[in-house]
Amino acid sequence: MHRITDSKQAREAAMPIIEMHLLAGRSTEKKRNAVAAVTSALVDTLGVGPEQVRILITEHPDENFAVGGITIGQRKQEA
Repeated sequence: MHRITDSKQAREAAMPIIEMHLLAGRSTEKKRNAVAAVTSALVDTLGVGPEQVRILITEHPDENFAVGGITIGQRKQEA
């Protein structure tokens, strides 16, 4: 069994990585607010420092996201 003894290794082991997938079009302000809120929640619930939290945002165009066999772009056209 490998024990983590180095404090740097311990911090890296505790590093949460969050993947956030969004439809394209949200403002920079909304994404920044979401990142701040998620970071705060992880700091409070996991006991990690904010500098340990990694968040990756991937934005998807309407035609690259579908629900029930219909893309979001199609849904918007049909609305």
